[in-house]
Amino acid sequence: MLKAASEAGLSGIGISDHCNVSERDAMVETRSNLGFNLDITYDRRRSAIERFREQFDIEIYDAVEMDYDPRDEDAIGEFLDEAGFQYAIGSVHHLEDVHVHYEPYFADKSEPERAALVDTYFEKLVALIDSELFDIVAHIDLFERNSALRGFATETHYRQVAEALERSKTSAELNAGRVFDDFGHYHPTPPFLQVLREYNVSFTVGTDSHAPGELTKRVPHVADFFGELGIEPARLSV
Repeated sequence: MLKAASEAGLSGIGISDHCNVSERDAMVETRSNLGFNLDITYDRRRSAIERFREQFDIEIYDAVEMDYDPRDEDAIGEFLDEAGFQYAIGSVHHLEDVHVHYEPYFADKSEPERAALVDTYFEKLVALIDSELFDIVAHIDLFERNSALRGFATETHYRQVAEALERSKTSAELNAGRVFDDFGHYHPTPPFLQVLREYNVSFTVGTDSHAPGELTKRVPHVADFFGELGIEPARLSV
């Protein structure tokens, strides 16, 4: 990833592995299945980052992408205080302790139930922002990737998030994770982004790259996207 970032001409890159500190059974199982154990391994990763800083002429930021649920807020806060990352990203990934990408679970629900779950998603998102635990909130309409949940978001939802961001230090991520697949959009999608731009909201760059080739492909597109919008990305002070 560092080699790809250097070749892409970046002056810095954040390494922000997924992390979950919930003790709920479903989340413990998910963490074990996916290997999301940064809460245990962050010291070892930090040592590796320090070694790589001597090998690459690029700024490397020691960061985390933390799963957020209001029920876990105290545990998240304690972990972030203990770990002392250079910055923290907060993400809402789960509804009813099921990942929002898992379409069959949500497709089996009725339309009113799916609409209510999207309401819950936005309630969690606003709680995440209001918690002031994070520097960045990631892919703020992640559920749009799931066709069973797509289409239930409203302008009211968007304005709730925009108002929360305006009163918070948290920046919104423009996330390029699915811009080259069938989804074909950044997060947030154009209607949501249009509402956010009516408010005093800051934006950060998120390639959401999980492999070097993804980073190499997305970096030029992200640069063009910010240029077309005339948005200056927020700068992190660490």
